[in-house]
Amino acid sequence: VGQYKWIEMKLFEALGGWVATVPELDIKMRLGTHCYHHAWHADLWHKRLPELREMNPERLTGPANDEVVAFMDAVAEPGEHDQTIEKLVGVYRVLIPHKVAAYTYHLNNTSTITDAPTIRSLKFALQDEMEDWRDGTLMLTSLIQTDEEVQRAADHQAKLEKLLVAAGGICGPGTIGDAYDLSGDPARLTVA
Repeated sequence: VGQYKWIEMKLFEALGGWVATVPELDIKMRLGTHCYHHAWHADLWHKRLPELREMNPERLTGPANDEVVAFMDAVAEPGEHDQTIEKLVGVYRVLIPHKVAAYTYHLNNTSTITDAPTIRSLKFALQDEMEDWRDGTLMLTSLIQTDEEVQRAADHQAKLEKLLVAAGGICGPGTIGDAYDLSGDPARLTVA
């Protein structure tokens, strides 16, 4: 949960910074709305962290590994006013789909008996993520008009996906469970 909080804070910071530099007014306004969704999600995750004196929530907030830091830096990297496509690709084609996968995996593997508050937070966050993903896809689709823009989007997406694979997911290895183990009997798949 501390890793979720860290990701949400970094995304909030990136979107907030882009609001000032994105030239397209409609996109600027939508990014502002999404920015606040991620600030609220960070607050939700903060509230789910243990509140024991010996477990300071701030110490529990951070990236899973250095590769996740490199990935988030690359998502936030496009800073020029003519890089709106790259900005949107990073958030809406790479980061948010992976957040949806991680949150869904967590939701599906959380006990309704022992952790109902986390389930509620996951459902709230997933609702926003799905709506933001849809908005982002619409914004990106409206911007990509030429073969060169298609290639820019594809190249940037591939770059970010490779970084995320190296990280093992937004929360490091095991973000959405373990890889399938194909050793042994090839007639069956078992989770490692």
